[in-house]
Amino acid sequence: MIIISARLLKVLTLNNKKAVAMSLWPVIIFRDRKTAENQPVRNHEKIHHRQQLELLIIPYYIWYFIEYWVGRIKLKTHDKAYRNVSFEKEAYAMQHDLDYLKRRPYLNSLKWLRKST
Repeated sequence: MIIISARLLKVLTLNNKKAVAMSLWPVIIFRDRKTAENQPVRNHEKIHHRQQLELLIIPYYIWYFIEYWVGRIKLKTHDKAYRNVSFEKEAYAMQHDLDYLKRRPYLNSLKWLRKST
C-alpha cells in the first residue's frame, strides 16, 4: 500500500524538510505524487520493506534506532548518523538498480554493517 501525505510525513519525520518518503510497514508514505512516481525513491523504500520483513519488522526498527543513535553520538550530526545506518547504506547504494530485489540475497543488510562511511 502507498500513501501520499505531506502532512503525515512531516509529523513522522519530526518536520524534516529533506524527507521525501518513509517506509513504515506495511505502507510507504510519500511527500507528493511526483515523488511516489520516482522509481529510485520507490525502489529505495521497497528495499526497506524487504529489510523489515527479513527482520520481522519490530527488530528492524529497534536495530535501526540503535544504529542511528550510536552514529548520532559518534558522528555528531543527524545527516551523518542517518547515512551511516546499514539499512540506509544498502538502500542508497542500490536504489537505482531496479532489478536489485529480484536477486538480493537474504539478510543482505548484514554485509552493509562492515562498510564504513
